[in-house]
Amino acid sequence: MKLVFAGTPEVAVPALDALLASGRHEVAAVVTRPDAPAGRGRRLVASPVAERAQEAGIEVLKPVKPREPEFLERLREIAPDCCPVVAYGALLPRVALDVPAHGWVNLHFSLLPAWRGAAPVQHALMAGDEITGASTFLIEEGLDSGPVYGTVTEEIRPTDTSGDLLTRLAFAGAGLLAATMDGIEDGTLKAVPQPAEGVTLAPKITVEDAKVDWSTPALRVDRVVRGCTPAPGAWTTFRGERLKLIQATPVPGRSDLAPGALAAGKNSVHVGTGSYAVELLWVQAQGKRPMSAADWARGARITEGEFLGT
Repeated sequence: MKLVFAGTPEVAVPALDALLASGRHEVAAVVTRPDAPAGRGRRLVASPVAERAQEAGIEVLKPVKPREPEFLERLREIAPDCCPVVAYGALLPRVALDVPAHGWVNLHFSLLPAWRGAAPVQHALMAGDEITGASTFLIEEGLDSGPVYGTVTEEIRPTDTSGDLLTRLAFAGAGLLAATMDGIEDGTLKAVPQPAEGVTLAPKITVEDAKVDWSTPALRVDRVVRGCTPAPGAWTTFRGERLKLIQATPVPGRSDLAPGALAAGKNSVHVGTGSYAVELLWVQAQGKRPMSAADWARGARITEGEFLGT
């Protein structure tokens, strides 16, 4: 089939690579978000998908909005059979959805209908799910509500961050998306409507969502830290300044600390929660580089009776 691939971040690149390597399909063009300012100099930088497409010699389309007449005209000229999508980042209007004969097929990083929305991996981790996966589905105008072509499952490991899990799902999902394109082409795959039961929503995680509440149990604190790593980054406050929490682990044997209370040893930093303590492993103080929590505590000269989050 002739394909136009839509995607923007690094997590979409494995799927593009899988389609380029499939040997069955022609990726005629890529649709991605416009160049965005990045780095200290805030210079405009192309998306990871745009960079990969340019390396492969593929036409790159960067509409500000996918309802722009110039974009729609070029899409009709290309006349794709199908448009696979991975984390494109913009809503597709009906006028665009109607162009390819087989529609736009999205790779979504959850087992639909669970975790519809922008942050399925983060929400799965923060909810304590043990199994997640990826789904391919036909895009409709509703939020991730279209009929599903296929799924793959992935176990959530006890120490997974959202970055770890998303990386694995990106590669597993790439194979699923390529297989979905094969099945659509040869007519062996039919999309099945999602069940009405089991729908959960996964809106974008805000900075406020990533703030650790030390009155909650240690397992909840652990899930927030892992679910918000690397972005937007779990955080708390210390001496009135923000402290980013990069890695922590529950310490079930210690329950003598009040929520938020700090206990800094020679090589460890424990914090009280609503249940038992957690040990901080890596942190980043405001304006500083990431460092081990023990190094941070030595530099901060933590004294008895100090708290996080006050």
